[in-house]
Amino acid sequence: MVMLSVLLASISALSLQAPSADQSASAGQAPAPTEADYYQAQSVPVPDEIELEIGGVQPLEDGSLLACTRRGQVWRIVNPLGESPQFSLWTDGLQEPLGLWLHEGWIYSATRGELLRMRDSSGDGRADEFETINDDWNISGNYHEYNFGPRPDSEGNWWITTNRGFGGEPFGKPDWRGWAMRLKPGEPMEPMAAGLRSPAGLELSPWGELFYTDNQGEWCGANKLSVIKEGAYYGDPFGIESAHLPQSRVTYPGKNPDGIMMPKAHTKLLNFQLPAVWFPYNKMGRSASGMAWDRSEGAFGPFAGQLFVGDQYQASVMRVSLEKVAGEWQGACYPFRKKLAAGVIRVRQAEDGGLWVGMSDRGWPSLGSEGYGLQKLTWNGVVPFEIHEMRATPTGFDVQFTKPVDLAQQSVPPVKLSMSSYTYELHSAYGSDEMETQELTIREHHFSSDGLILHVSVDGLREGYVHELQVKDLFDLDGHKLLHDVAYYTLIHIPTE
Repeated sequence: MVMLSVLLASISALSLQAPSADQSASAGQAPAPTEADYYQAQSVPVPDEIELEIGGVQPLEDGSLLACTRRGQVWRIVNPLGESPQFSLWTDGLQEPLGLWLHEGWIYSATRGELLRMRDSSGDGRADEFETINDDWNISGNYHEYNFGPRPDSEGNWWITTNRGFGGEPFGKPDWRGWAMRLKPGEPMEPMAAGLRSPAGLELSPWGELFYTDNQGEWCGANKLSVIKEGAYYGDPFGIESAHLPQSRVTYPGKNPDGIMMPKAHTKLLNFQLPAVWFPYNKMGRSASGMAWDRSEGAFGPFAGQLFVGDQYQASVMRVSLEKVAGEWQGACYPFRKKLAAGVIRVRQAEDGGLWVGMSDRGWPSLGSEGYGLQKLTWNGVVPFEIHEMRATPTGFDVQFTKPVDLAQQSVPPVKLSMSSYTYELHSAYGSDEMETQELTIREHHFSSDGLILHVSVDGLREGYVHELQVKDLFDLDGHKLLHDVAYYTLIHIPTE
């Protein structure tokens, strides 16, 4: 198996000073550290006259930012974290842009009707050149026909994902809704994968594969992260009739059975693809959105190489680790940073390793206190005591921590471990409960000699199911409990070695 996460053991000596575990139990103790004690969220002051409902964020080489809004504007923000950021309108009149990408001096954006590129060739601070790269798809006037992206691949192609519609379609039902599209400059659109529902996030991995996030709803039991494969079908039949058209790279998969457990759906549907990671509903948010891999090599903390995913409802950023087993990506998700200002739409990594977070609640409620905004998450250099990564083994899981466990404390009281597994149902109803839930028996566990890895043997592992691990009463050498004591592993395949 291939592990993507990197343990930065050299920085694990950085830690908050805290009382011992025994002292922490006494009256008058200092409060336990919170997420904000490790990752600060700095807000960009937004002028009252600007409604910054962000759909895309693009850092620029001079330290400024471009931010597009669902209202069709692109704003340039100079000195965004200074006392008086300067906002200037770079362009407007776009049709709901939901992504920005800088490439060879051009800004690319996926709007409702086209993949567009723009630039300021005169240097006066306003875009003055606009070119359509591709507009081979149609729209019906339905409010929910969003497009997401774009992202370039290693061969110079561009990718977008198209949202399925909801409600009325004043100009008829268009083709290619709920698809992943490859757009080669100067060539016709190539519809590569089908069955997407509301694919709000699209990102190219460091090794060159494209992943997307999807939102719970009809035919999608919970939020998920999936790798885009040519010819794959992801389960939502809204736009699947387009598979009969000659441009399609997807063979028509057959009619969806209305009620089958997700791990068995491939037995009824051709090329059905399970996600690499399920995000359990409510436990890990409700509306997965944009994402970014941590490519900072430690500047953003001990999670180099892992994926950070936004959630619009929860106003949060989640964390994901992946590994490849039997040729398929699978992995775990973990809570990371909640209580952001508004619903998270976009996440982009800055040059210094921090994460820009673009937010909007327009059209959907969130737990954030604001309706929109822009924040930056910055690591303060102190390593939190966290589950760094959960990896599958032939008999269970290896659970790696960011800092060594206090092995002397593991007898009084002992660590408390519990695990359950469940899946979701493929059906036409909105979302799915956790189905076929089983409490699993943890047969044996032990720690590595350095206290960084917990080896867990489990009876009853099930391929295709989420395995939820709870870790209670575990302390590091500074007396801290785990900042987050839960992990959710989507076990597509059980390793054989």
